[in-house]
Amino acid sequence: MLKIIGLGIVCLFFLIGGIGHFTHTESFVAIMPPYVPFHLEAVYISGVFELLGALGILWKKTRRIAGIGLFVLVLMVTPANIHMYLNAEQFPNFSMTYHYVRFAVQLALLSIIWWSTKPDKNALNPIG
Repeated sequence: MLKIIGLGIVCLFFLIGGIGHFTHTESFVAIMPPYVPFHLEAVYISGVFELLGALGILWKKTRRIAGIGLFVLVLMVTPANIHMYLNAEQFPNFSMTYHYVRFAVQLALLSIIWWSTKPDKNALNPIG
C-alpha cells in the first residue's frame, strides 16, 4: 500500500511539473544556469520526459525504467536549483527558506522515486 502512495506522489508531482513546463515556460527558462545551452528547448524536452515518466511508472512493464529516468531527470535539474540558491539576489521572490525546502524535497523525491519504482519480488503489485 505504501508503494502505491509513493507512486501516486511521484506521478502527481511529475504530471503537474511536466504540464507546468508548457504552461509556465518562462518561469522554468528564467532559472536555467547560463552555462546550460538551449534553455527553451531544454524546458520543453524535460517537460516531455516528466510527463512520459509520470505515465511510465503507472505500468509494471515500464515502471523501473521510467523510475530510473525520473531519478536521472531530477539529478539533471539540480544545477538549476543550485543556480537559484547561489544567485538568490536574482530571484527575490524566493526566500532562502524556499531554497532549503526545495533541496530537502528534491532529496525526498529521489528517495521516493527509487523506492516506489524498484521491483518488489516478494509482494503482489496491484498496479500493473
